[in-house]
Amino acid sequence: MKKYQGNLISKLPQTGTSIFAVMTRMAKEREAINLSQGFPDFPIQGSLIDLVTKYMKLGYNQYAPMEGVPELREMIAHKVKKTYHATYNPEKEITITAGATQAIYTAISAFVRDEDEVIVFEPAYDSYAPSVKVNGGMIKYSELIYPDYHIDWEKLPQLISSRTKMIILNSPHNPTGAVIKPEDLQRLEKLIQNRDILILSDEVYEHIIFEGIRHESICLYPELAARTLVVGSFGKIFQTTGWKIGFILAPENLMAEFRKVHQFVVFTCNSPVQYAFAEFLKDENNYKHLAEFFQAKRNYFTELISAGRFEIIPSYGTYFQLLNYEKITGEKDKLFAERLINENGIASIPVSSFYHDQKDNKVLRFCFAKADETLEKAANILCKI
Repeated sequence: MKKYQGNLISKLPQTGTSIFAVMTRMAKEREAINLSQGFPDFPIQGSLIDLVTKYMKLGYNQYAPMEGVPELREMIAHKVKKTYHATYNPEKEITITAGATQAIYTAISAFVRDEDEVIVFEPAYDSYAPSVKVNGGMIKYSELIYPDYHIDWEKLPQLISSRTKMIILNSPHNPTGAVIKPEDLQRLEKLIQNRDILILSDEVYEHIIFEGIRHESICLYPELAARTLVVGSFGKIFQTTGWKIGFILAPENLMAEFRKVHQFVVFTCNSPVQYAFAEFLKDENNYKHLAEFFQAKRNYFTELISAGRFEIIPSYGTYFQLLNYEKITGEKDKLFAERLINENGIASIPVSSFYHDQKDNKVLRFCFAKADETLEKAANILCKI
C-alpha cells in the first residue's frame, strides 16, 4: 500500500512494539517454550465456559450498560467488602472495563493534562508511561531498590512537585513479584497529605500473593482510598486473559470523571462474559485458593531449577519469577534472552525492558503460570545452561 506522504508527527516517537509481543513472536517462530508473556497454558474451569455458553443461549448478547452489568458490579462490591472491609457503591463507584490495561489508560486519560507529572516506579509494567505521554503528561521515574525492589523513601519525596497529578502503584508487582508493605502505604499517606495528588493502584494480582502475606490493597486505607482508582482483572483472577474483562473502583466523584472518558474508549464490554463472572463469583472457592495454587507452581519451578546456575530472586506474588544470570554470562539481558530463544528454545522477558533507561541488572522474568509439564521441560533446559 502506498504510504502517507504528509507531515506525520508521532505522539509516541520512541515507542516500539511491546516486548511481550516481540518475545512471544520469536518464541512461536522458533517453537520455543514460552515463559515470557504472562498467560496460563492450562485449561480454565469448564464450569465457567458453561456459564458463558448459558448466557449466550439465554440471549444476553447485546450491549451491556456502559458502566457494566449490575449483577457483576454488585458481586464485586460484595467481594471487596468481605475481603477488605471497604464499601463501594456498585451503581456509582464500580465500572467494568475491557481488561486492566484499558482501565489504566482511561484513568490516566481522565485526569492527566498537558505537563502534569506522574510518578512511576521502575521497573514498571510497560503501559504506564506511554499512557501518560500520549495524554500530554510527564513521567517522573522512581527506581525501586534492587534486588528486593523496595521503594526508595529517601528519594521519592524529591520527585513530588506542584505539578504532580498522580502516583501509579502496582502490588503484587509486575515484573518483580515484590509486594507493598503496610509501612509503605502509611508513609505514602503522610507524604501526600494536604497535596492534590491522585493514586492509580494496579492490583490485578491481588489474589496471587504468597507466604500468607496479606495483600495491602489501597481499599484497606480509607484516607488513601478517597483519592485512588483501584484496578482489578478477571483475566488474572480466573486465568481468562484473552477475555479482557477488568474493573475499576473509585469514589463517586472520581468515577464520574472516569466514566466520561470510558464511554468513548470502549463504551461497554462483553455481555455474556460479564453475566458469567457475576454468577461465578458467588462461589468464593473459585478464587480464594489462588494463592496456594500459584505458590505451589512457583515452588515447583524454583525447586526444578535450583540445581542450575541462575540465582533465584524471591517472588512474593504474581505469575512471575525473576532469575539473575550473572554467574552464567555478562552479556546484556536482551541479547541473552534472544540467545535463549534461538539456541536453547526457551523464552523469557529481559527486565531492562521495564526501565526507561534500559537499566540492566542481568535479570530475566519467567512466567510460572504453566502446566507442570511445561515447567519441567523449561527447567530441564535452564539447568543445562
